[in-house]
Amino acid sequence: MMIIPVINIRSLSFTASRDWWYRLTFSHAGLESVLSDLGEGTTMHCWVPRVCKQSKPNLILVHGFGANAMWQYSGVLDHFIPKYNVYVPDLLFFGRSYTTQKERSETFQARCLMKLMHIHGVQKASFVGISYGGFVGYSMANQFPEAVEKAVLCCTGVCLEEKDLKERSLFKVQDLDEAAKILMPQSANKLRELMKLSFVKPPKGVPNWLLTDFINVMCKNYVNEKRELLEEILKDRQLTKLPKIPHPTMIIWGEQDQIFPLELGNRLQRHLGSNAQLVVIKEAGHAVNLEKPREFLKHLKTFLLDSHKLLPKDHATIFDWWQ
Repeated sequence: MMIIPVINIRSLSFTASRDWWYRLTFSHAGLESVLSDLGEGTTMHCWVPRVCKQSKPNLILVHGFGANAMWQYSGVLDHFIPKYNVYVPDLLFFGRSYTTQKERSETFQARCLMKLMHIHGVQKASFVGISYGGFVGYSMANQFPEAVEKAVLCCTGVCLEEKDLKERSLFKVQDLDEAAKILMPQSANKLRELMKLSFVKPPKGVPNWLLTDFINVMCKNYVNEKRELLEEILKDRQLTKLPKIPHPTMIIWGEQDQIFPLELGNRLQRHLGSNAQLVVIKEAGHAVNLEKPREFLKHLKTFLLDSHKLLPKDHATIFDWWQ
């Protein structure tokens, strides 16, 4: 009689397996994983072209406040690698990037990102910044205007003011403590809250053990440091102090974003004026790039490539939602 071993599905880490699959995807797309020492206790990880062609422009894909860069940009690689040298960094305290420095501002993140790009020989690039990644990209465009060609800001609340949170006129959360607990979930219930805030139609029927697996693999590192990053983007933030970047800019927003409401997108468009165009995607929330990937990609390609080729069908799994 043949004995068939019984495998407990809950003993497997689907999150770790998914992460491994993304690494394979990025490698197959022609990118390689490189860890760079920036000096003064700072190390940054980045997916860089295995073969960099000087004839192609450069594109930096900057992730939001989530797992790591691979989870947010795997769906766009094939569309831009033929036309761009694509760089996909992990910001500090995400993925394999870290620093012993005490600085937590997006200004510091932007300086480190620019130093990383210089290490890889990139002097000028366009960028896509999702949520927190847009804060960093915006700061990079302000500090190093000659190094940026085009900017894409997706659900990036750079126009928020500290008083917005205090007055509770825009945000669902009551204060920074509540925001931190949701954005850095340490329990299945908090992860479900984040899903509800990120999606118009959040995934249903996801078991607690699967959410817990995600938390254990993706949400346990640098929790205090990430909270400090949140504190910095809110500290003394006033629209009158926000510089205007001069670059051609596309602003993409989910119409029903509950994390950074659409009013912030309208503010940003008004702030930047004729240099910026605002695209609002209906029936989408903060995770617009994952909830409406087809429309998101269409606008990216129109702005960056001026291309109208056939796009893939919308698709997103429970592991793709993390923003």
